[in-house]
Amino acid sequence: MAEPRNRYSNVSLVFHWGIALLVVTQIVLIMLHDATEGPMSREYVQIHKSVGLSILVLTLARIGWRFANPAIPLPAGTPGWQKVAARTTHVLFYVLLIGLPLGGWAASSAGGRDIEWFGLFTWPALPLPLDRDLAGSFMDAHEAGVKVLYVLMILHIGAAPKHHFIDRDNVLHRMIPLIHRRP
Repeated sequence: MAEPRNRYSNVSLVFHWGIALLVVTQIVLIMLHDATEGPMSREYVQIHKSVGLSILVLTLARIGWRFANPAIPLPAGTPGWQKVAARTTHVLFYVLLIGLPLGGWAASSAGGRDIEWFGLFTWPALPLPLDRDLAGSFMDAHEAGVKVLYVLMILHIGAAPKHHFIDRDNVLHRMIPLIHRRP
């Protein structure tokens, strides 16, 4: 099932917007964790871990879908540097959407903290030594990756109105079919 020529398939849209919603959920959960203390704060972290592992699984599935259904090329008139920037941004998104959950999982594993996936089962720990310093190093890398993710999100979200209002192309229509396609 190849991608249609003028917009992404429903499967691609569900992956894109579903993962985007989960990433925003992660941001809200950590803000709630930081604003609370005690059991409620720990509950937000546990949900954050469950959502993160869900992002990992969905991202791997999305990559599999992408291999079977290549992305629609950018419009022919798009400058080469923009094509490189778009491709680099997307690759970095995939790296972070895999790396951040893996880093959090590794930190929990090295810290001896279980991950209860939405209270349904205990997610298996990675085979890492129990080492608080190692767990801290994984968390430091996780937090640095989040900062890179924020920058990528700003670039990605900023490119959408640029394509729509300045370039006046159909790039935004491909991800939001409710926006009318330009001739």
